[in-house]
Amino acid sequence: MNILITGGTGFIGRKLCRSLINKGHDLTVLSRKPETVPLLCGKQVQSIDNLDKLKETENFKAIINLAGEGIADTRWSKNRKKILVNSRINITEQLIAFINRVQKKPSVLISGSAVGYYGNQGATILTEKSKAFNDGFAHQLCSSWETSAQKAENLGVRVCILRTGLVIGNDGGFLAKMQPAFKLGLGGKVGNGQQWMSWIHRSDLIRIIEQMLNSIEMKGVYNGTSPNPVTNLMLTKCLAKKIHRPAILPVPAIVLKLMLGEMADLLLGGQRVIPARLQEINFQFQFNTLDEALDDVL
Repeated sequence: MNILITGGTGFIGRKLCRSLINKGHDLTVLSRKPETVPLLCGKQVQSIDNLDKLKETENFKAIINLAGEGIADTRWSKNRKKILVNSRINITEQLIAFINRVQKKPSVLISGSAVGYYGNQGATILTEKSKAFNDGFAHQLCSSWETSAQKAENLGVRVCILRTGLVIGNDGGFLAKMQPAFKLGLGGKVGNGQQWMSWIHRSDLIRIIEQMLNSIEMKGVYNGTSPNPVTNLMLTKCLAKKIHRPAILPVPAIVLKLMLGEMADLLLGGQRVIPARLQEINFQFQFNTLDEALDDVL
C-alpha cells in the first residue's frame, strides 16, 4: 500500500513508519525537516517538505495525518496557541486540498485528535457517543481539527478520527516528562489526584491505526485509549512503585496555575474515556492495564 503520512517523525509516527515498512508498505512522509526522515522513520521512506510538490497523478491508497506541535510542551501564550492550531488545522486543510486535486482519491484518511475533545467531565464515563463539554482551548482545538478532517468524506474518502489519550512509550511522550522528577524522589500527585487520565500503549495505538487501514468497515470517531483509565493518584503510585522511589511531593493546583497558566487545565482536569467502538469490534489490546504498560516500557 502506498501511504502518505504527516507527523511521521514524531513520537508515534516514527514507530508507526517502521511498523508499516516491516509489513511491506511504501511510505512518503511530509516533514519540515525532510533530511531527518530516513534516520527517524527508516531509510526506505520518501520525504517531502511541501504537498505542492506532489503531482495530480499521485496514487496514495491512504493518508495518515498525525501532524501537530506538542500541546503540553510549553505555556500557552497567544502565539503558542496559534502555533498549535496552525500545526493541526492548516496541514489538515492542505491535505483536503491535495485530495481534491489528485485524480485518484485515497481510500482512507486517518486523522488524529485527542480525548481533550470531551472537555473536563470529572469521573463521568465517556464513549464516542458522549457529548463534549466545551470548556476551553483543548476542546476547541480538537473540534476544529476533526471538522477539517471530516471534509474528506465529501470527496468520497473513508475517514477515521482517532481521539488519543496519553501515549505510553519508552523513548518520549508524557512519561519522559515525568520520570526525571520521580527518579529523584520528587514525584507526587497533581492537585487532588482525582482527575482521570486516559492512556494507551504506543504499540496498541499503532495496531489500531493499522487495523483502520485495512478494515473498510471502520469509519468515524474512535477513542484511542486503553479500556482501563486511571486517576492521577493511581498513576503516581504505580509509576513510583515501578521505579522504586517515593512519590510524596504533591503539586498543588495553585502552583500549577501560577507556573502554567491556562495550560494547567490539561493536568488538573481529565477525561475518563472508554474505547467503546473498538470494544464493539473486539479489538484485542496487548496492554490492558497501566501496570502491564509500565512493565513493558520501563
